[in-house]
Amino acid sequence: MHALILFAHGARDARWSLTLGELARRVATRRPETLVLQAFLEFQPPDLSSTLAEAVARGARRIELAPVFWASGGHVAADLPPLLERFRAAHPGVELTVLPVISELPGMLDFLAAAYTQATPRS
Repeated sequence: MHALILFAHGARDARWSLTLGELARRVATRRPETLVLQAFLEFQPPDLSSTLAEAVARGARRIELAPVFWASGGHVAADLPPLLERFRAAHPGVELTVLPVISELPGMLDFLAAAYTQATPRS
């Protein structure tokens, strides 16, 4: 089984995660054969360790982690690697791949440039 975990920062206000939930639903609709889960770095459950454990418990042997962060800043570059190292040490038979952050996804910057250009009136 294959799993995709959408991994975001989290916030004290639970409404913050509604968009991530909607993204998860849309991905799951497009990829019904994939187990799509959510995880948060802080402030909201579930945390990444719990979500990785859930994916394995539900039979995932290949997991892709999508960091839903704008760029590879401190959280992605510094906080994420130790979490993944612990998981890999405990589950050497599970293939774990980290996907690009939002700004590094193919076409994302052009998409946003076009969307913002269309959304703003010309002077």
